[in-house]
Amino acid sequence: MKLVFATHNQNKIEEVRAILPDTFTLLSLDDIGCTEEIPETGETLAENAKIKADYVTQTYGLNCFSDDTGLIIDALNGAPGVYSARYASEHKNAKDNMTKVLEELKDEYSRTARFKTIVHLNLMGESHVFEGAVEGWITKQMQGSGGFGYDPIFRPEGYDQTFGELPTKVKNTISHRGRAIQSLVEFLKKETF
Repeated sequence: MKLVFATHNQNKIEEVRAILPDTFTLLSLDDIGCTEEIPETGETLAENAKIKADYVTQTYGLNCFSDDTGLIIDALNGAPGVYSARYASEHKNAKDNMTKVLEELKDEYSRTARFKTIVHLNLMGESHVFEGAVEGWITKQMQGSGGFGYDPIFRPEGYDQTFGELPTKVKNTISHRGRAIQSLVEFLKKETF
């Protein structure tokens, strides 16, 4: 079965493709000819995920899922949150976003944070929502070159390496997106098509 992941981000596609069963053909927005950037105008992660999935389903008539992820930092009153991708500017530059977070936390002792992902699935005329989260803290400097987004400054609970340093296979089993996608996969395995 073909399933669209409403993203242009190839890092996300590869991360999900590694988890999704072979019975599904995962397509990106680029694969279906959707070149525009779908506006994320929601005020919550759940609203943004729904907006993107609904856009693809309504415009292309395809089964689709989308995600929205936020980094929630306690010392910053939950920021960057829903604005994580464009925290430093509308250009969505990961290094600039990390630099801004590190600068804002430079005098903070408490650096607790969590990543949260909401996945919205439109499948055969029905909608389903899945969630994943991981607790951790923000490091004082960027560490590691793996992953993407805020991975080099987020160290998950129980590990002494950032997501930017951990092997992809390990990250996928413990990450917010990995957990949300795993819930999606478990749901898809139970469905009969």
